[in-house]
Amino acid sequence: MNKLVIDKDRCKGCGLCVEVCPKKILHFDNSIVNVLGYHPVAACEGCIACGFCSTICPDIVFSVYKDVREGEAVGKAVDEG
Repeated sequence: MNKLVIDKDRCKGCGLCVEVCPKKILHFDNSIVNVLGYHPVAACEGCIACGFCSTICPDIVFSVYKDVREGEAVGKAVDEG
């Protein structure tokens, strides 16, 4: 299962992540205000671990963990020779 961890105390509510999320699971949590005085971003179920949110976030609030099932290739060897 993919996992998206959001450091809500660092989020400044810029909305860039909300715009780039292909599954549209990110939204602002208007029920809370973080230590910086902003409504932080929150996520619903359905993250595909694409990493777009993590890449575009200027405040580095996202940690994206992609599920790797047994038997799947994790990476490709750099030097095969």
